[in-house]
Amino acid sequence: MRTIERVADVRAFSRAARRAGRTVGLVPTMGALHAGHLALIRAMVRRTDAVAVSVFVNPTQFAPGEDLDRYPRDLDADRRLAEEAGAHVLFAPPVEEIYPVEPGVWVDPGEPGRILEGAARPTHFRGVLTVVTKLLNAVEPDWVAFGQKDAQQAVLVRRLIDDLLLPVRMWVGPTVRDPDGLALSSRNAYLDAAGRRAAPELYRSLLVGRQLLEAGERRAGEIAARVRARLAATGVLRPDYVAVVAASDLSPVDPVAGRVLLLAAAVLGGVRLIDNLCLEVRGDRVAPSEL
Repeated sequence: MRTIERVADVRAFSRAARRAGRTVGLVPTMGALHAGHLALIRAMVRRTDAVAVSVFVNPTQFAPGEDLDRYPRDLDADRRLAEEAGAHVLFAPPVEEIYPVEPGVWVDPGEPGRILEGAARPTHFRGVLTVVTKLLNAVEPDWVAFGQKDAQQAVLVRRLIDDLLLPVRMWVGPTVRDPDGLALSSRNAYLDAAGRRAAPELYRSLLVGRQLLEAGERRAGEIAARVRARLAATGVLRPDYVAVVAASDLSPVDPVAGRVLLLAAAVLGGVRLIDNLCLEVRGDRVAPSEL
């Protein structure tokens, strides 16, 4: 596996692969790779012929006072894990390669980027969509992979690709969880021992919402209120938002029907946790779905 730092070099890798009749996959990450990232890499290895994994802690998606400086970084470990998962290239550019000048053009996520996580982090998705556009333009992949764990991000990136007619196909991999249900995240490293024991309560609270749907409840507000109450009752998780929205565009759904996302965010000991379930609600039937 090669490690590449320059846009020109990763673009040359991609174009050479396509000239040889090979398809190219990209897995964008901010590093601190875990089993969720590795599942995406392996999926791209199965789906494409040449796989690039980008490791870039994107400064424009962090607001002042957020965790940019302390975000976990271990490029040597990332390189080893990506290679073991089958990646062909690790694209690890310095900041000046992605932002050679102060950004003057941004990708605006629109209203779906200003709700939920966007309400708590107003500049976050502008930075995410801008850097994703840069990475897609740099690597020029045939496929790009994201995880369902960051569901709002995945919805917005899919909209970016569709709206801007970008020549890439997107695959969203299911959330990978620890045995106790906690969704894997690089930021889980911030949790102390007590926080790690309590963190799966976020997922368990979402399961309460699913159980309500399975019991026939279709009022979105009632489901959100019950999940929020379950979070608050833990005594350690401070709920930020709970919502039931359309999985296609994050629009409100009430009564709940079709393919929906049940999302929640909560703060635990200063660590922000997010999670979601994607469900298909058809009549009396409620089933897991793909984003």
